[in-house]
Amino acid sequence: MATLLLAALLAAAPAPPRPLADVPVLNRTVERGETLSASDFAVEQRAPGWGRGATPVAAAVGLQAVRRLAAGTVLRDGDLTRPQLVKRGEAVTIALKTGGLSITTEGRALTGGGVGDPVRVMSLATNRTLDATVESSGHVRLTSR
Repeated sequence: MATLLLAALLAAAPAPPRPLADVPVLNRTVERGETLSASDFAVEQRAPGWGRGATPVAAAVGLQAVRRLAAGTVLRDGDLTRPQLVKRGEAVTIALKTGGLSITTEGRALTGGGVGDPVRVMSLATNRTLDATVESSGHVRLTSR
């Protein structure tokens, strides 16, 4: 009888507190396309599992949100992307540089991308669709074949 009473008391005893870990979270709501800075983050005490796979603050600074992210969200890699320097439908300068020859023309971006990303553009002079690489905001480079 005493062992049953002891077992019942042990089963009813509260579980020991689980250890907590410091997890970086957003301290405000971030809209889609907004660029993150270090001031957008706070550290909260959460269960260790929450921090597993979280993007470190240093790696997230300067990246853009893929979708609207609520305050208190633990960021993952899929929530962020490199800044889009060329947006779909935007006017761009298309450049071809090979050796000492440099040719530029105006065009329109058919896809968007960040630095180094491949994009499709249409030359306004010829209406041809071309493959290019984003160099900077509004500027793409063709590669000579």
